[in-house]
Amino acid sequence: MAPTLVGVISDTHGLLRPEALAALAGASHVIHAGDIEDNEALEILRRLAPVTAVRGNCDRGAWAQNLPLETVVTIGGICVGVVHDLGKLTLDTRAAGLGAVVSGHTHVPACERRDGVLYLNPGSAGPRRTGKPVSVGRLRIEAGEVRGELIKLGD
Repeated sequence: MAPTLVGVISDTHGLLRPEALAALAGASHVIHAGDIEDNEALEILRRLAPVTAVRGNCDRGAWAQNLPLETVVTIGGICVGVVHDLGKLTLDTRAAGLGAVVSGHTHVPACERRDGVLYLNPGSAGPRRTGKPVSVGRLRIEAGEVRGELIKLGD
């Protein structure tokens, strides 16, 4: 059975870069970890694959009220927790049976495993900030295991 690929993006802040879309192409699901700032970005991502998104601290207005602050989605048999700010995660990762947690907020890409759970922050795919890369991530789910990958965009 082929692996399930999940595109992971965060902190687009109203800028959905073509290179980010290219990096997410081919994913069977897309996760946006918040600070989207407009519903149009979600509509564009939905053309690639089904989208799971959470509300970030910069997501305001009627369109954003429908987004949860935190959610769990099961993809390829793996439960993935999604929250914008990892410091505000309320889920007990063990009790929820999470294989991975996706977050954003810091604009700093990170991928690490702690206590058997993969934590992936794709960094920011939006406007460039001094000293921080523009990046997205991927989850690869295969044979009941999940692995993460960070993808730097541009130079």
